[in-house]
Amino acid sequence: MKPADAITLLPFIALTLSPVIVMVAGTFHRSHRLTVGLTLAGLAWTGAMLPIAATRADRQVTPLLLLDDYTLFFIGLLAATTAGVVLLSYGYLERRGERPHDYYTLLLLATLGGAALVASTHFASFFLGLEVLSVSLYTLIAYPRRRPEFIEAGVKYLVLAAATAAFLLFGMALVYAETGTMSLSGLAGLHVTGGAGEASIVIGGLALIIVGIGFKLGVVPFHMWTPDIYQAAPAPVTAFVATVSKGAMVALLLRYFRHVTLAPHDTVWVIFAAIAAASMVAGNLLALLQANVKRLLAYSSIAHLGYILVAFLALGRTAAVAVLFYLVAYFATTLGAFGIVAELSGADGRDAELIDDYRGLGARRPWLAAAFAVVLFSLAGIPLTAGFLAKFYVVTAGAGSSLWWLLIVLVSTSTVGLYYYTRIVVAMYVQQPVTADAATAVAADEAGATTAPPLLAAAAGRLAGPSTLAVVVAAVLFFGVYPAPLIRLLEHVVAGLP
Repeated sequence: MKPADAITLLPFIALTLSPVIVMVAGTFHRSHRLTVGLTLAGLAWTGAMLPIAATRADRQVTPLLLLDDYTLFFIGLLAATTAGVVLLSYGYLERRGERPHDYYTLLLLATLGGAALVASTHFASFFLGLEVLSVSLYTLIAYPRRRPEFIEAGVKYLVLAAATAAFLLFGMALVYAETGTMSLSGLAGLHVTGGAGEASIVIGGLALIIVGIGFKLGVVPFHMWTPDIYQAAPAPVTAFVATVSKGAMVALLLRYFRHVTLAPHDTVWVIFAAIAAASMVAGNLLALLQANVKRLLAYSSIAHLGYILVAFLALGRTAAVAVLFYLVAYFATTLGAFGIVAELSGADGRDAELIDDYRGLGARRPWLAAAFAVVLFSLAGIPLTAGFLAKFYVVTAGAGSSLWWLLIVLVSTSTVGLYYYTRIVVAMYVQQPVTADAATAVAADEAGATTAPPLLAAAAGRLAGPSTLAVVVAAVLFFGVYPAPLIRLLEHVVAGLP
């Protein structure tokens, strides 16, 4: 490593020092507001380092990390999304009387792991980033450990993640044994060279690696953990898992595995196509049966990852831009959806997760109902939202590569998705609470606000979430009407991809 590489690594240095500062500050002074301020400052510091790192001509730092424009874009996206999760967590945890400096330390560490995944060019950095991300999530999912189901969710994720990590390591070992390289860029040569790409040991190794990647993405048939974890984890943590955790893996997948799947009907291409189709069908059909909003959004996320894989399997720069645009739209809408769940959750430790909890929300909290309707319509792909254009670009990329059967599945299942998203909108604007329990549950957010300490911290907590939701909804509508600036940025980002 050269001394000048420290400039390239400035975003990583900032993202590494930030959790240390938050941890030390929390040890000497337990102030929720101070901890949140330091966490946001650390993320802002990371974002400020991105333009400085971009000035370096040599972006390769040892064989392990590459901080090109693609990596820097994703680090910025992950940092911005984590900042949104932090702001949502502030009010959410404030209502519960928590003062959790360890929670924010783990959020920063998980973001660091995601950034390492995005920058990885080597199996070693890939696995290290994945483990830093996963180990942080084990505790975040179980936070604050007040109920047995919280611990159950954390242990379930731990066991499954450990098992799939073993698959991943064995797959890496098989690929290394056959190719003699641990560089991720060597995966692109597996198909191009033909001989090694057709060897059964390499196909087996890639299949095992896909198992590890599929678990982190939560796609079928590796989705078993998704609904349970989404339901049991705190709403802001669920938003983090659904966005930062999955987005980092999609970034790595797009950079290195797309070239292994370039030839339709090759073994690896068929594997990804089957995963995409199964995820779209199973995700949407299983969501139809849900009365729990968090589980519904969990199955919805499975379907959306299937949509992203359709563009991933297509050819050309347009397909890469479609993947990134869909990912940005998915980040915004998912953060907004779980942010509203967090805002409506009370001080009793229970999230507002049942559809009955949203009955009459349009009359009681009209601005929150309107925001939820916007993000749900975006998830459904309704025009004038970013979600509509995201699906449009995916369909365009798929049509350009003649992926007709996958597009038929996409359009058909999207129609199914429109139904279960509309169920929530109907509950908010048409239906009223029908039982005393439901009426109590939907008012839990108001009760939580009154039980929080009447101090400046409580007021700031009540404002942080709504402000974040306003920015998210504005972004969903803006990019749904005027996507040109984002498209130009994405085209510049993918220009450096091989």
